[in-house]
Amino acid sequence: MADKKLPSSSGGIMQYYEDSKNSVSINPVHVIIATGILVIIVILFNFINPFGF
Repeated sequence: MADKKLPSSSGGIMQYYEDSKNSVSINPVHVIIATGILVIIVILFNFINPFGF
């Protein structure tokens, strides 16, 4: 059983295609800015209502 050589379907070569035409693309700078704004909003809400009621 171990003597049989089976051909590999991909030959060890992997190909990755990046097709971003159909996907949503977000600029990383916008993600960082949105995260900073969210952090500021959470901090402000904690000052307004520190006990969470």
